Amino acid sequence: MKVILKDLTKIFPNRTKKLPDVIAVNDFDFEIPDGKLVGLLGPSGCGKSTTLNLISGLQSPTEGHILFGDDDVTDLPPEKRGVGLVFQNYALYPHLTVRQNIRFPLENLKGAEKLTKEEMNKRVESAAALVQLENYMDRKPSELSGGQQQRVAIARALVKTPRVLLLDEPLSNLDARLRLQTREEIRRIQRETGVTTVFVTHDQEEAMSISDMIVVMKEGVIQQIGKPQEVYDSPVNLFVAKFLGTPPINVFHARVEKEMLFIAHQPVLSVPGAPDGEVYAAIRPEGFIPDKEGPLTCALSGIEVMGRDVSVVSTHPESENVAIRSIVGAEIASTIDVSARDVRFSLKPRKVFLYDRATEERILFAL
Repeated sequence: MKVILKDLTKIFPNRTKKLPDVIAVNDFDFEIPDGKLVGLLGPSGCGKSTTLNLISGLQSPTEGHILFGDDDVTDLPPEKRGVGLVFQNYALYPHLTVRQNIRFPLENLKGAEKLTKEEMNKRVESAAALVQLENYMDRKPSELSGGQQQRVAIARALVKTPRVLLLDEPLSNLDARLRLQTREEIRRIQRETGVTTVFVTHDQEEAMSISDMIVVMKEGVIQQIGKPQEVYDSPVNLFVAKFLGTPPINVFHARVEKEMLFIAHQPVLSVPGAPDGEVYAAIRPEGFIPDKEGPLTCALSGIEVMGRDVSVVSTHPESENVAIRSIVGAEIASTIDVSARDVRFSLKPRKVFLYDRATEERILFAL
């Protein structure tokens, strides 16, 4: 089931006339392909959860339309839309068993949708098998781990065979190991069911690891849409470049003169086709190559060992980052003199992005 959002806007009127109204979602225009998992990604307050609530029907748009396939559902109540919702806090009934929690939505069906007891049991067993909870059906939520509780919530959302599955920060309450395991489970379940899924998160690693497409948002406005790796490799503006990536991208105040990029007085990279002017030079951590003859000199702070990779920590007066982190292989890091005051780098052109100092929009140059 494809989901089409047309010119979607949501404005929350301010309670006092001294402050302007809050535009939570601003002219959101996007088509979610049938059977795909799309991640809505952005910082707190960017409008991603509001967008999810508009799709579900929990909130009504100020302007715009929502279509499920060819059906305009803008004015339909949530229970008529055929959506499954999974929340951050699980929202399970503590006095009910796993079986009863999963079955609960089916017991509220009426009219032509009403199921027999046998049909309900069959659906419950099928949903439980999908999330691998068959051996926990008679337990209460308090007897389950956080990851198991989240799987109960997913099974409850899927038991009605929804047209669209909506996940609002579903992993935020889990520890790091459970978060990794559960996001893999969500991806597996989505692929097995083929249900169109919208996944809301502020965690870019989560969104990039399981989404077919990501939508990066800021202050209610779409910044960039694309496949996760494509967005990471080609961020259209400085906000997207900064938001995606761990460790974060390193941003320098720089300038272009005669198709050469200068950081301070050092000519660090040829940038054919780039116009002269003041720019931000954003360099991914993996874009630095330790090189004794390299053009970029930074003050060496230390080396952080992270197992397979090593982070070379340095500083530079033109860097916006307090610490510059350069990710290199352990073998390369072993060649760096840790007692030296400075470390020099060459740069990988494909990992260097230029942005206009005024607009923060991408400036392309030939590679």
